[in-house]
Amino acid sequence: MENKIKGAQGLISISPMLVFLAVYTSSSIIAGDFYAASIIVSFLIACLYSIFIVKEKNIESRFAVLARGAAKEDIMTMVFIFILAGAFASTAKQMGSIEATVNLTLSFMPLQMMLCGLFIASCFVSFSIGTSVGTIAALTPIACGIAEKTGQNLPLLIAVIVGGAYFGDNLSFISDTTIMATKTQGCKLKDKFHYNLKIVLPAAIIAFVLYLIAGSEVKGEEIIREINFPLIIPYLYIIIAAVCGMNVMLLLSSGTILAGVLGLFLNMLSLSEWSSAMNEGIMGMGELIIVTLLAGGMIEVMRETGGIEFLKTALTSKIKSKTGAEISIAGLVILTDFCTANNTIAILTTGPLAKEISTIYKIDPRRTASILDTFSCFAQSLIPYGAQLLIAGGLADINPLEIIPYLYYPFILGIIAFLYIIFKHEK
Repeated sequence: MENKIKGAQGLISISPMLVFLAVYTSSSIIAGDFYAASIIVSFLIACLYSIFIVKEKNIESRFAVLARGAAKEDIMTMVFIFILAGAFASTAKQMGSIEATVNLTLSFMPLQMMLCGLFIASCFVSFSIGTSVGTIAALTPIACGIAEKTGQNLPLLIAVIVGGAYFGDNLSFISDTTIMATKTQGCKLKDKFHYNLKIVLPAAIIAFVLYLIAGSEVKGEEIIREINFPLIIPYLYIIIAAVCGMNVMLLLSSGTILAGVLGLFLNMLSLSEWSSAMNEGIMGMGELIIVTLLAGGMIEVMRETGGIEFLKTALTSKIKSKTGAEISIAGLVILTDFCTANNTIAILTTGPLAKEISTIYKIDPRRTASILDTFSCFAQSLIPYGAQLLIAGGLADINPLEIIPYLYYPFILGIIAFLYIIFKHEK
């Protein structure tokens, strides 16, 4: 009887998360579009509901629990990082760095290696700007132009772009998923980067070989694009400084200043355009920032009422080893991603629980962060109603489902990540 009461209390404690998933999923299904439903409103409803499960507190104290969760140091750190990341990405885009980076990559590739060139360009751009959506939006028109000139399979070309975009989303130092994964697990970006390379690099190499084989029979006219080498400097700076271990806030701040000053010097943008670009980039992070604050508050309520402890016990009761714990973490983030169609939110929601499981089974936080980020990206690649495939399909005027069979890199990434859990044990 006591166990049943504890179980009932535990379900009530985790009910805010269930309410969020139910509201978001049901409203998306009713609307027929997972992006017609507001994830902010869904989180807000869950947060407002959550104050009613806090016992023995007045209404002000209940709201104080929400506020305490939203104002935690790790949450506010993520908010500031998102602000700076938006400012840098938009500044670099405004001054033409994305196009220059793409042109440089493609210029080194003969037509028969165009698939490889697109993949490398997508990997490099996504790693530099830290967003799969931005990479897909920037490179899909180029892929469409190549398909038109060479007669290649358009869904295949788009899939190459999407696959490379997930490379950066999973590995970049300024990717929101990477930032979220490392902050929730309490490890450094560069350390998680080194762990992720063990999974990502083999997947990228295999995908490169497949694209090399697929493109060997391509015929058509060569595509020559103008290259502006100075415009690549901001991205090179971000990569080099990040690898050297520079603090992420200092990295993004200095990168934004470098990009803006360089743009002014090269007459690629004016002072007002620079200011507008930063403002646009920061405002573009608005939804993610609000969701982060609301989710932080909701998770704090769950922790206050014992929900996190209940989930930890429920998920670990059948686990017999580190491998089982890591598979549970991977499965949890995949399931959440399918429900939310947002890998960043999936990591944010499941991160605290993954931290608890990792502590129990003495899993290295860097490894846990890598698992969270990798499997969330893998899950996102399978979702035709996710932002990435919707944008790619919309720009290319094709059904997102046509792209999925050609997503070699994400599928390979998922397989290698699973094998990494099974066979790559740590002492």
